[in-house]
Amino acid sequence: MTSDAVRGRSSEGWVTRTPSIVDRLRTTTESKIPFSVEFSPPRDQAAEARLWRAVREFEQMQPAFVSMTYGAGGSTRDRTVRVTGQIAEETTLLPVAHLTAVSHSIDELRSMVGAYADRGISNILVLRGDPPGDPLGDWEKHPEGVEYAEELVCLVRELGDFHVGVASFPEGHYRALDLEQDTRVLVNKLRAGAEYSITQMFFDVDDYLRLRDRVVAFDPEQGRKPVIPEIMPITSLRSVRRALALSGSALPREIDDRFVKAAGTGQEEDRAAVREVGIELATSIGERLIAEGAPALHFITLNFARATREVLTNLGLSPARV
Repeated sequence: MTSDAVRGRSSEGWVTRTPSIVDRLRTTTESKIPFSVEFSPPRDQAAEARLWRAVREFEQMQPAFVSMTYGAGGSTRDRTVRVTGQIAEETTLLPVAHLTAVSHSIDELRSMVGAYADRGISNILVLRGDPPGDPLGDWEKHPEGVEYAEELVCLVRELGDFHVGVASFPEGHYRALDLEQDTRVLVNKLRAGAEYSITQMFFDVDDYLRLRDRVVAFDPEQGRKPVIPEIMPITSLRSVRRALALSGSALPREIDDRFVKAAGTGQEEDRAAVREVGIELATSIGERLIAEGAPALHFITLNFARATREVLTNLGLSPARV
């Protein structure tokens, strides 16, 4: 339980006392790399029941932390705050709340941070976010909001004793002019007070290693902060293609070919075969990341536990089910 949280408003801002993500990574058992998982806010009661089944299953595996993505534009915002608060209050898990600048004024952002603080949540992952409706569309700043994630990092840090993480992009953000600009943006977010970053999912470990090297070369001090790689165990080719398209990315050709072969030529893809390839790929990516000294592994779960559990078992990070 995060019962050590001290919640309230001081003259300096919101006061909280829960472990930071960096501290949690440091105190995880040295014999095994820590791992974490990402949940998504449920849209209805059935989805919420499924989420809680995954939460309870992962709770037994003792991840270093869990993150909850954010329903921008109010679509699932209230449920996001409520469920993330319940995880903080009713489980042994350490939650990280996502916060985006999309469609929010500064006052609304302050209110959101306060709502998280009231539930004992002091770890926040700050993202500028994508335009609602068309993630690849033109970004429009809220008239009374912030323009960049760096500003949002500063805002959250000014509001009190919060631990802030940010996003990073091994292939470079699709809006960046080049990798140099992308690296500069990430370093500026870290300089503004972010303590770590979690990458967008990727499928070429060399992209992650080059990102890590670029940050160190740009600013050795900021390069000491953890860059946590994100892995998605693929169980549906159609779904992952859609998700990647919305982020301006795509599967590398050779990997896509593997999945196309597994999917078969029928009207519906062979989900079992695709899933098998997905588990193998996620396992091999995880093995290489561990060998290269990644500080942790962060898994996209889509609110299901089985695929991630299988990868963790393959990596020796979770006992196999009997």
